[in-house]
Amino acid sequence: MKNYSRFTGKTALVSGAGSGIGRSCALRLAAEGCKVAAADVSEEALAETVAEIKNAGGDAFALKVNLASVDEIYSAVAKAVEELKSIDILVNTAGVVQSKWFLDVTEKDWDFVIDINQKGAAFLMQAVAKEMVKRVPEDLVGKTKAGQCFGKIVNFSSISGRSGRPLQIHYASSKAAVISLTQSVALALAPYSINVNAVSPSVVDTPMWRRNVQDKISSVGEEKAQAEVDRLIGKIPLLRPGLPDEMADAVLFLCSEESNYMTGQTLNVDGGFEMN
Repeated sequence: MKNYSRFTGKTALVSGAGSGIGRSCALRLAAEGCKVAAADVSEEALAETVAEIKNAGGDAFALKVNLASVDEIYSAVAKAVEELKSIDILVNTAGVVQSKWFLDVTEKDWDFVIDINQKGAAFLMQAVAKEMVKRVPEDLVGKTKAGQCFGKIVNFSSISGRSGRPLQIHYASSKAAVISLTQSVALALAPYSINVNAVSPSVVDTPMWRRNVQDKISSVGEEKAQAEVDRLIGKIPLLRPGLPDEMADAVLFLCSEESNYMTGQTLNVDGGFEMN
């Protein structure tokens, strides 16, 4: 039987909560009792997410933040701590995608994607982890016990970070970096009994994916873009895109006590696209 109150009394910061996977994660955590700081760059999208949570009887508030700015990240985390008192869970879903032929990628394109997907993810983890470790009694540091956990961090990579992407060199690079970041931060925070894991989706039916398809069309034309999309979905054994709620299912597991003995892992939730 599913426990629909796994997170009663817990607090979470969810980045990218304005739409897509981030919104699903925020809604699902709130539905199971979590108080949610919903973070995004879009105030309008955040207002919709927070309203949906509150209308369903949950507790949430909005945090506007641009993850390309480390100053904004630290300011947003400080506001979250002021409201929540502490942060038990960080779900790091915010990201951007751009499809462009390798030879056409500019420095501006590169910085746009890397600043949010890689640098933003790293410094959001850092800002939240600094708050999480404050709660760990000094005599327990480096003395992990079964069932003991002082925080959960879940990042979002992608199957694009598992292998090359000629139309997404900057995006694929950033998502490969998230896998490495997850492993490195997991090692850094293991003495504090803080779990750090990631989810790696394939195609997920979100507004960002649909914008990505339009990027491909602009870059290489509709016929080639559609062929690339068909090829990608055709490589998924379950032969369909995933849904945001299916990604949230994995996130909630990684945020729960059931995953206390998992850290540094990147979980493929991809319809079987990657089997490793």
